[in-house]
Amino acid sequence: MYAYFNGKLAHKAPTHVVLDVGGIGYYIHISLNTFSLIKDQEQCKLFISFQVREDAHTLYGFATEGEKKLFENLISVSGIGPNTGRMILSSNTPEEIQSAIVNGQVALIQQIKGIGPKTAQRLILELQDKLKKQGVESLSTIPMAQSVPDEALSALVMLGFNKATSEKVLNTVIQTDPNLTVEGMIKLALKKL
Repeated sequence: MYAYFNGKLAHKAPTHVVLDVGGIGYYIHISLNTFSLIKDQEQCKLFISFQVREDAHTLYGFATEGEKKLFENLISVSGIGPNTGRMILSSNTPEEIQSAIVNGQVALIQQIKGIGPKTAQRLILELQDKLKKQGVESLSTIPMAQSVPDEALSALVMLGFNKATSEKVLNTVIQTDPNLTVEGMIKLALKKL
């Protein structure tokens, strides 16, 4: 529902912040890792994971998109809720946690408060392959730059069009005018699809 909030930090604590965005104060739970990255800032951008339970609607914020993705992977595992996911991310850096899961280091994961041997094994079993495929680059804070045709192709695929068909149409669009913007390419491609 929310991608990120960008605003003034009205209050900072190791477990939460109040972020003033356009005059509205959002209470956002954070990990210690995020706290260490934002503690000297007045303005900040937090990537948001919005969690809904029958008794609460809770916002979790992360300094990097990679940490947010890892959090969402963690809470997808049965038996790990948002608070446990935040505890895991507060105990080590996201890189260390991802490495421990990928390398099957049950003992390291078990050291985290609230994680027993069965939960640690389930975490590794369910996430090991997924995190191997994503690679350490998924934790990178620098987004990979895409070319204009690649961005247009990504947008068309997200809209539900076939990738191969979209590529062919975009190639014909590029031949007619190679200096088009992403929006221009998408508009012309939509007319031909």
